[in-house]
Amino acid sequence: MPTRSGPPPDEVSLSDCLEAGGAMLICAAFGLLPIAWASAVGGALARAIGPRLGISRRARHNLERAFPDLGADAIKRIVAGMWDNLGRVAAEYPHLRAIRIFAPRGRVETHGFEHMDRAVAAGRRMIIFSGHIANWEIGALAAAQYGISVTQIYRAPNNPLIDRMLRRFRGDRGEYIAKGAPAARRAFAALYRGEHLTMLADQKLNEGIPTTFFGRPAMTAAALALLALRFECDVLPARVERLRGARFRLTVFPPLPLPRSGDHDADVAALTQQVTEILESWIRDRPQEWLWVHRRWAD
Repeated sequence: MPTRSGPPPDEVSLSDCLEAGGAMLICAAFGLLPIAWASAVGGALARAIGPRLGISRRARHNLERAFPDLGADAIKRIVAGMWDNLGRVAAEYPHLRAIRIFAPRGRVETHGFEHMDRAVAAGRRMIIFSGHIANWEIGALAAAQYGISVTQIYRAPNNPLIDRMLRRFRGDRGEYIAKGAPAARRAFAALYRGEHLTMLADQKLNEGIPTTFFGRPAMTAAALALLALRFECDVLPARVERLRGARFRLTVFPPLPLPRSGDHDADVAALTQQVTEILESWIRDRPQEWLWVHRRWAD
C-alpha cells in the first residue's frame, strides 16, 4: 500500500465536513456520467459561473501583467477558457482510474516515453515535472501506470477530507507527499531508495528563490533543482495538452542538461530558471489551460 503525508485526521472542522459533503455529491453525480459527458457538463457549468466569481479578478489581473498587449476581449476569452478547463478537470476526477494511458485507442496520446525508457535502462533516477496545465493529473497518472516506483509531490487542499477524496480518485499507486516542511526530507528519502519523483513546478513559494516568469520576479521552489543536482537525476519535462473534450496529449521531453559550473547556488538558480521558462512557454502557447487564479507573483 502507498504511504501518504497530509493533515492528521483529527484536524477536521464542521465547515470541512459540509464542504466535503457537497464536493462528494457533485463528484458522485459526475461519476455516474460517461467521462465525455461529465467533462462537457463540468466545463459548461464552470464557464457560465466562474467568470462571475470574485476570484476571476485575480485571473484578469495576472493576465494583464503577463500579456500587456492583450485587449479586454482576449483576456475575457482566456478567463472563460480557463474556467472551462477547470470545470472539466473537476468533472474528470471521478474517472481518473478508468483512464488507461497506454491503452490502444485510449484517451491519451503519448509521445517521448523513450526518454523514460533510457533513464530506466541506465538506472538513473527521474524527476518528472509539469504545471497546472490542462488536466495536470494525467502526467503523474502516466508515470504510475508506466510501471516505475514513483513518489508524487503535490499541494494538498486545505480541506483534509477533500484531500483524501482526491487521493482515492488518483488511485493507490506510489507514495503521495503533500508540500510542506517534511516534503523535502521525504522526497530525499524516496530518491535515496532509488524511486522517481513527479511534481508540479509552477506555484509560488515565498521561501523559494527568485526567478523570472513572464518578465516579472517570481519566487519559486528550489527543491526540484536541489534534489536533481544532489542525485544526478534526469529532469524530464512532461507537457499535458487538452486536445478536445476529455482527450489529451502527453509529451515527455528529453532530460534537461544539469548545470555544473562549480557554484552550487548558481547551478540551483540556473536549473530552476530553466524549468520556469519551459513552463512559461507552454502557458504562452495555450494560456486558457493554465491556472491563472493562482497568486504566482508578489503583486
